[in-house]
Amino acid sequence: MRMSGNASSAASSTASLRVLLVEDDEGDAVLVRELLTDAAVPVDLVWARSLGEAKRLWSADMDCVLLDLQLPDASGLDGLRQLLRNGEAAVVVLTGLDDQYQGVAALGAGAQDYLVKGQIDGRSLVRVIRYAVQRHRAETVARELSEAQLLAAENVRLSRGLLPAPLITDPSVGHAAQYQPGGGRMLLGGDFYDVVQTPDAAVWAVIGDVCGHGPDEAALGVCLRIAWRTLVLAGHPEQDILPMLQQLLIHERHLPRLFTTACMVRISPDRDLARIWSAGHPLPLLLGDEGEWEVPAVPRKLPLGIDPSCVWSPAHIALRPRWELLLYTDGLIEGRSGPDERCLWVDGLLDLIRIERMHAGQDPQQLVDGLVKAVRRLDPSHTDDVAVVMLTHSSRHSGRHDG
Repeated sequence: MRMSGNASSAASSTASLRVLLVEDDEGDAVLVRELLTDAAVPVDLVWARSLGEAKRLWSADMDCVLLDLQLPDASGLDGLRQLLRNGEAAVVVLTGLDDQYQGVAALGAGAQDYLVKGQIDGRSLVRVIRYAVQRHRAETVARELSEAQLLAAENVRLSRGLLPAPLITDPSVGHAAQYQPGGGRMLLGGDFYDVVQTPDAAVWAVIGDVCGHGPDEAALGVCLRIAWRTLVLAGHPEQDILPMLQQLLIHERHLPRLFTTACMVRISPDRDLARIWSAGHPLPLLLGDEGEWEVPAVPRKLPLGIDPSCVWSPAHIALRPRWELLLYTDGLIEGRSGPDERCLWVDGLLDLIRIERMHAGQDPQQLVDGLVKAVRRLDPSHTDDVAVVMLTHSSRHSGRHDG
């Protein structure tokens, strides 16, 4: 059946379709081509005589597959199921007069529609193809949206695990933290931190970075953070904590060479002494009474997961009555800035702190937030995660000195 002039003109103005016809009967294939020609619609038809040939002729720009259910190398719904595994195009099945029930079964198996040979004209054929393509695209968008929503919900759960609320009861110890995943797609990474106060009034902090990005790395970061909190609150000897985290990392990591950097701090109950461990992690910054930030002398040992026999020893740092301690992951200092696009490194971070301090005053949260925003502003293409933790002490807190 030939279309009317107005309908033909409207159809010709629509976008071109690329259709793969899988049909072993040459007469039926010629008939399909003639129907599409009569419809005066731009259709690029590719003919395959078998399912194997269809797989060889397949290309990612195919919009629709017209599939005969009786082929030399596939019978019934078997060919349909094989095509649906690819999932990149709509599938419309072709049935004979005596097997229309298979068309209904094909819909249940995932086909978009079915046509009975000999009972279709060109206009109806094009309409079925276009509707099938539109439905397939709508289903694809809905599926991708659902997957994105599930991923976002999972990322929220992982974020809660990576970024806990601090367990601090001492009012003289302040706390501020900020975390931003890297990349424009907001991919969750493996940066983690935690701050707790133990029954002896000591304050502990940890910050770490599981190398890589994604839910696997984030889940591993959650595992390490929870294990660290458990070990500290349970009163395990401090020299055993990092080795035990390393054992856990080795057993739980999904890649054999995956490693984690970490920095751990213990502030004495008197708040006048810090013990700091570094497992390949950037060293923290310490602010004293003179108002100058400095990098404490801490031995930097290997990251967790590199050498099972590694031993991490702390540096003992004397603290003044008023101090601030800034811990961060390398995402804060590896962003590029300036015309030469050099990394910030510690010197650049110190400059940013001086600038942001003028805006934030003595508010640690404003300072931390400002630092992260400044780094992102200087290097919008920076794809690494950024985590920052700041501890402050405003006055000498009474209590025993634990050396």
